[in-house]
Amino acid sequence: MNSTIIPCLRYTHALEAIDFLCTAFGFERQAVYTNAEDPGIVDHAQLTYGGGMIMLGSVRDDTAFSRHMVQPDEVGGRETQCACVIVKDVRAHYDKARNAGATIVDEYEEKEYGGAGYSARDPQGHLWYFGSYDPWASPSG
Repeated sequence: MNSTIIPCLRYTHALEAIDFLCTAFGFERQAVYTNAEDPGIVDHAQLTYGGGMIMLGSVRDDTAFSRHMVQPDEVGGRETQCACVIVKDVRAHYDKARNAGATIVDEYEEKEYGGAGYSARDPQGHLWYFGSYDPWASPSG
């Protein structure tokens, strides 16, 4: 099943962010559309992870949608939401992200409700949660 809710993020340096997200967090490029007039601007990109997806683009203020968004560094690093990504081997994912330069916000931890997880920020301050708890899986017991 593919995801039906797709987080959308904006990055000041979107091409660098795409490289980081793929290297550190294991996303895969599905599509990257750069601006015809300025190839350093990402008009739209789609990155996948398993059956999930995120979309992203460059920070800009020339579209109606972009005017609704701010970057974490503009609001003291705070977020009102974060993407939660289900991963199979959280410990290996955590180690890979740390080694690739992700800022670990909450260390790897086994959760009382099942699974394990950790939180990290990417280089432009967006908050991510990676964990093995899968709310779609049948409850055991």
